[in-house]
Amino acid sequence: MTRRDAPLWLSDAERQRLEALDRQVAAEGAAALPALLDRLVEPSWAVRRAVVAALAALGDAAVAPLCDLLAARRDDEARIAAAVDALVASTGDADQGALRLLDDPRPAVIADGAQVLGRRRSAQAIPALRGLITHADDNVAVAAIEALGRIGGRAAVDALVAAVESRRFFRTFPAIDVLGRSGDPRAVKPLADLLGEPVYAHEACRARGRTAERAAAAPLLSFLAAQPEASVRVAAVALAELHAAYRERFGGVAALEDAIRRAASPDLVIRRLAQALGGADAPEQAAICLLLGIIGTDAAVPVLTPLLDAPATVDAAAAALDAIDQRSAELQLHKALREGDSQRRRGILPRITSPTGVDDVAACLTDPDPGVRALACDALARIGGARAVPALFGLLTDPDARVVQAATGAIQSLGSDETERLALEAARAPAATVRRAAIRILSYFGFARALEPLLQALGDPDPRVRATAIQGLPFIDDRAAVERLLELARAPDEAARAPAVRALGQCPPDPRVTASLLRALGDPAPWVRYYACQSLGRLGEEQAAPAIAPLVRDPAGQVRVAAIEALAHLKSPLAAGPLQEAAADPDPDVRRAALIGLGLQRRPEGLPLLLQAATSPDTATRLVALSALAEVDGAEGLEALERAVADPDEGVRTAAIGFLAAAPGPAATRALAGLLADPALRQQALAALATPGEDRAPALVAALDAATDEVAPWLASALARLGGPPGAAGLQQALGSANPAARKAAATTLAAVAPDDARAALEGLARHDPDPEVRRLCQLLLAR
Repeated sequence: MTRRDAPLWLSDAERQRLEALDRQVAAEGAAALPALLDRLVEPSWAVRRAVVAALAALGDAAVAPLCDLLAARRDDEARIAAAVDALVASTGDADQGALRLLDDPRPAVIADGAQVLGRRRSAQAIPALRGLITHADDNVAVAAIEALGRIGGRAAVDALVAAVESRRFFRTFPAIDVLGRSGDPRAVKPLADLLGEPVYAHEACRARGRTAERAAAAPLLSFLAAQPEASVRVAAVALAELHAAYRERFGGVAALEDAIRRAASPDLVIRRLAQALGGADAPEQAAICLLLGIIGTDAAVPVLTPLLDAPATVDAAAAALDAIDQRSAELQLHKALREGDSQRRRGILPRITSPTGVDDVAACLTDPDPGVRALACDALARIGGARAVPALFGLLTDPDARVVQAATGAIQSLGSDETERLALEAARAPAATVRRAAIRILSYFGFARALEPLLQALGDPDPRVRATAIQGLPFIDDRAAVERLLELARAPDEAARAPAVRALGQCPPDPRVTASLLRALGDPAPWVRYYACQSLGRLGEEQAAPAIAPLVRDPAGQVRVAAIEALAHLKSPLAAGPLQEAAADPDPDVRRAALIGLGLQRRPEGLPLLLQAATSPDTATRLVALSALAEVDGAEGLEALERAVADPDEGVRTAAIGFLAAAPGPAATRALAGLLADPALRQQALAALATPGEDRAPALVAALDAATDEVAPWLASALARLGGPPGAAGLQQALGSANPAARKAAATTLAAVAPDDARAALEGLARHDPDPEVRRLCQLLLAR
């Protein structure tokens, strides 16, 4: 027996022990438990990890023995660490076993139990862990705090506040970080109180940046204004992190930026930030730029302008200048473009958005760096620099292919009165690369005078020019162009027939075109048959289905795939059978193309095949099946997408969430809302829920009505990120929910994103809400 997944660097002895372990577990199952527990002290790390994995896979059978080992055999640190790892990874109910460890009188055992619960993110352990924060032993208290940090949520906030306020270093320090990540308004004041204590100030500063609380801005700005340069940089990064966390949670940052501007003394803050720039690294410089842009006075401009020279800060500095004064920012960027070297221009050109910079950008077309020349072409296309078209034609002779491609794209984007004349001249150029680009430009615009040069190019000595001319003929509005393509489709040379058949798929509907393509299905050249299938599918020629269907079994793989793709776009019932047959083809490319086709056709008989493929051991097949199921209406497809969220492959999980985001109806929203309880999937779920969808806001409000204190804030965040009238109305509706958790979450979110509009509602809740926690929270929000 050979262990295929064993790393190549293992010794022969280790490999043999791994193979023996596999044989033992396969033969004995749970009966191998005693031997596995003894092998937790295995000297080889690789073998020990395999033992841990085997114990974890045994599930419930191994939980109690592992817990007993942690309680009774504490003479070896490696054994203890391995037992903890096995419980963390266990497929059984290890939470209950770990909870029992918390009743042990020995602090070390309790700490191990807390570690297991935290790493398993056990929500049911929160009450027990909360109680351990005040344990007499510091190690136990720290383990409980760190476990709560891993689990997340707000249920332990009061206990964490008490730990911070105890000023017992080994409890306060870890509690600061966990409190900052809690997202609870109660965290703001105790963290602010620590800013005046040098031992805790920097950590408290960073923690405030993670709160996503608008009220955290003012204390951070006060700290920034009164501290040495090193602390100024820490505060700047914390404010930048606060800005990012606020945007991530609520979608917009207008309310936070307004709070920063109100709290800042502009001249003082700008002066302190400028002084701190000298010793700042790249992330600190970016944070300082962000703050200068938010504060937004002219005094920040001379501080920001020199930062346009450095590639690490050009984007942040340009964005800040733009936020201060768009016109002023443009002038600074154009000046930097004129005076800068190639490196500087590389950083600035992607930032140019104003047509007033055409001349400065055009000057970069002669830069010695081909990357700069290509970026200048892109910038001219973006800002509408039509008067630079002659200079762009000059770049068609550039030795760098990227530049030629960028210049061609810019010419096509801009157009001008001179484009036709210049392109006709370029079509007669000595260089094949220039002729090819010119033919592409003439085809793109479909100029009436383009037919002759395209027909002449069919005899060009360069095969790429000939192929480009063939591809351009369908875009010339002249019957002679189609006639020539029909002739080429019968040419003896495959190099002419294949692109001609491909080009016929771009022509307007015409019986002669259809007849030519049907004839090409029997061509001896595989690529001609491939393009014939592709073109008939693109044209939607339903009559072609009987002729295309046999090519699903073509000896050439690319033809089989093209036939399946063509049938997928035809509505003929004759297409269904070949697609279902191809879904079981041994060729994975054919199989995946058939699955996509079944999804596009949305036929009920194809659903079982798609559901089966969604559980395939092949990752690519699962992805294709999910994309097809996303096109299918009905509960079964949606349920398959929900199951795929737990797929072992990250790419499949991400795709499933994306498909759920695009799916209409409240069921998809409920599925995404259910993911908010999982910290590992939360941010992806929030981003998906921010995608406008049918019944999105009402479904989120309904989910809030049944949400826990841990999930409700994220549902309210999803409504805020949804934005617009539906999101705002949903939050207002949640204020009247029968669920106190929903009311608290909605109140906190409205106070963050629309404090002025929310005041009257918060005042009403602060006085009359039946729940004392809701009243207390609203009073706290109103006091800020």
